[in-house]
Amino acid sequence: MIIGIPKEIKANENRVSLIPVGVELLRNHGHEVLVEVQAGVGSGFADEDYARAGAKILESPGEIYDRADMIMKVKEPLPAEYGLIRENQIVFTYFHFAAAKELTQNIIESKCVAIAYETVQESSGNLPLLVPMSEVAGRMAIQEGARYLEKLHGGKGILLGGVPGVEPASVVILGGGIVGTNAAKIAAGLGARVSILDIDLERMRYLDDVMAKNVVTIMSNPENIRNAISNADLVVGAVLIPGAKAPSLITRDMLKLMKKGSVIVDVAVDQGGCVETIKPTTHENPTYEIEGVVHYGVANMPGGVPMTSTKALTNATIPYAIEIANAGFPRIAQINEPIAKGVNIVNGKVTYKSVADAFDLPYIPLETLL
Repeated sequence: MIIGIPKEIKANENRVSLIPVGVELLRNHGHEVLVEVQAGVGSGFADEDYARAGAKILESPGEIYDRADMIMKVKEPLPAEYGLIRENQIVFTYFHFAAAKELTQNIIESKCVAIAYETVQESSGNLPLLVPMSEVAGRMAIQEGARYLEKLHGGKGILLGGVPGVEPASVVILGGGIVGTNAAKIAAGLGARVSILDIDLERMRYLDDVMAKNVVTIMSNPENIRNAISNADLVVGAVLIPGAKAPSLITRDMLKLMKKGSVIVDVAVDQGGCVETIKPTTHENPTYEIEGVVHYGVANMPGGVPMTSTKALTNATIPYAIEIANAGFPRIAQINEPIAKGVNIVNGKVTYKSVADAFDLPYIPLETLL
């Protein structure tokens, strides 16, 4: 199979979908790899590194899409790329379809095979290709939240961990999954008072056992959310329903309960956000203010630390890419259940129910197409 690695074109996106050793591993299995010129430079990998690993370096994305059987990306295709995608071509990347109607419609029209990193799911329920970026985003949420609590950046002027004789900040985390757990670790390590709200009692029992003593767990319901955010200096949205739009847990009316100069970092913005007033922003213009509350909605947070993020992501994706390349489609969906769950759209048909439900589209179970 021929695998194509285009350069990411989303604003301030410096990650790349394959590191040079990934080229070597794919070639060891008999596959050819095409890499767009300077695709890896933002993550610290030069064209020469890819060439030494056996990749062919091409000058334009058009050449990559035209020749590749499978495209590997980091972020969803953008309008400039829609017309490059071919019928039956495998596109393997983060899509987050349920929050992107235009993208969904264009991928349907392309008749490609869209395999979404975020819905590849093991029998245990683990989302192995979402985990590494969730780890990065969870940790970054506190790093960025702490920055925007500074007066210079529109916040209250609070140091997250306080100092002796001055109380620390209050951090509220909505969701106790991978993002929420990593956010809590960093916030607690800095000395903040941390509350994690979740609806899974077993998960809260686990977090109560493993977290530091400055972390408390609270059952998530509207009353408890209102109480928590009214005292919060920093709120982190960390809610995930695989492949579906995130539930709106903080309404605009609830926002009025929050302190002026407090900060919201909604990591769920990729899936529509769990805060009603959140909208996607960029690393260039990351924040805006509503009701005196600073909103941070960068939709590709890990792109801000590409050297770490690229390595973490590709550690997880390379084994799956090799399996897809070795078996091809549709065979891989017949023999590999986790990858089959990652298949969202095939030849113009939506095969992932949450995506179909999000836009009232016909849902076609994948097994009926194989």
